[in-house]
Amino acid sequence: MSNSSCDHQFLTFSTSRIVCGAFDASDSIVKSMLMDITDATNMPKAYSYIPVSLMIGNTVGPLIGGSLSQPADRFPDIFGRSELLKTYPYLLPCSISAFFISIIWLVTYICLKESVSTTGKTSLWELIKKGFFGQSYSKPRQPSSNVIVDPGEGSPGKFQPKPLPLRALLTSKVLSVTASYTTMALFQTGFNSVLPVFYATPIELGGLSLDPPRIGTLLAASGVIHGIFQLLFYARLHDHFGAKAIFITGVSSGIPIVILFPVANALARAYGIGMAVWLCVAVQLTLKTSLLMCFPCIALFIRAAAPNRASLGTTNGIVMMAVAVGRIVGPASAASVFSYSLQEGHDAWSIYYFFIAIAFLAVGTALLLPRDLNV
Repeated sequence: MSNSSCDHQFLTFSTSRIVCGAFDASDSIVKSMLMDITDATNMPKAYSYIPVSLMIGNTVGPLIGGSLSQPADRFPDIFGRSELLKTYPYLLPCSISAFFISIIWLVTYICLKESVSTTGKTSLWELIKKGFFGQSYSKPRQPSSNVIVDPGEGSPGKFQPKPLPLRALLTSKVLSVTASYTTMALFQTGFNSVLPVFYATPIELGGLSLDPPRIGTLLAASGVIHGIFQLLFYARLHDHFGAKAIFITGVSSGIPIVILFPVANALARAYGIGMAVWLCVAVQLTLKTSLLMCFPCIALFIRAAAPNRASLGTTNGIVMMAVAVGRIVGPASAASVFSYSLQEGHDAWSIYYFFIAIAFLAVGTALLLPRDLNV
């Protein structure tokens, strides 16, 4: 694989990640809905069930991508005559993923219930003006029947507090949570974008020379392990150690994760793809589970940072807007630095310096999070 071919693949991969992020707001919406239908007593347990769906997606997705890529070459008896699939070797797995997305959209449109009342709809422009300059609702919003009201925010049957204007939400708590989540997302998305490319890159260029089916299997296995671990242990770990300790441990795991990249490649250069390399890969993917444990923790911090329950959606929106920037910058910058590090005459360790810097930045911002969650 030439450097120009690597550059083209990195650019295409980064562009697709950016487009996917731009058209996928489900992450922030799911978090807002979960905050609406839970309270401080059951939110950690509720988040422990979310990995079931993530585990299925993280398992099936890589298997689809790894098994069905280049179908004309891998399954010539079935797809060998298709000029379309020869020209676009990744069209089949992408089409299947698009089909799943269409089904998800249809099921969501038909079955998903709103978590809050939708009476008194307001135009987008009015929402923007009121969000910046203050609320002027004619009557307070009543909680939906499936919304659990926090203690201290009114008993059942009473009105919820009004949402605060956007400028009133830019508190130190919200800003610290935003900074911590953004740096963590910057590292996590950059790592996720480079990981499969590192696996596929030839050993002499700094990777492990793994084929797509094997890469898909590794990522699928990682998804299963993460989902099972979080389902079984997250709520217990939260009760025992607290969200901040779990979060700091998760972002700190990014440092050994990065170190294992050059170690695995050095072992592959010296001894080939043997037991030592597979041990590095296994440890790295295990540490990835610790990193992903940060997501349910940060949701608790977002909820704690909101001044009142009525402002949860806006607070989450502020945080997720900054996180979206991190998720755009992360894959694009990581892929660009990785491509730069592969070019002749450049420092091959540039990508690792880049990731280590982000990991330390994420740890530093994590230390600013509050110790207690007063939600």
